[in-house]
Amino acid sequence: MRYTVLATNQDHGQLADLEVRHRLRARCEDRIRNAKDTGLANLPLHSFAANTLWCHLVMLAAELMAWAQMLGLHGTKARRWEPKKLRARIFEIAGKTSRHARRLTVHLAARAPDTPLLIKALTRIRALDPP
Repeated sequence: MRYTVLATNQDHGQLADLEVRHRLRARCEDRIRNAKDTGLANLPLHSFAANTLWCHLVMLAAELMAWAQMLGLHGTKARRWEPKKLRARIFEIAGKTSRHARRLTVHLAARAPDTPLLIKALTRIRALDPP
């Protein structure tokens, strides 16, 4: 048996509605924690305007990671990875660019354990129709 306790100050609504409201709040808090892991925990610059730009860049990075996980890593274990694990396993795969016959080619490290996962994600994103 599994028992769940929900303490709230809401005076109306069905239990299922309250549970959905609380779960959505937990998802929002997860995104905030992920943004802090991405760089929002520190404001490294001296002026307010520069730190505002820093916050915009961090939020852009968080959005790009969320969309990459949703579209490219759908149906894989990497769909639920935190930013630190994504950075360590996917974003830090060594690569080398080369140019031949007016084409730019990226050669990824063959020995990295998650290279096939990255190639699969890039293939999925490339197959999407532009809006």
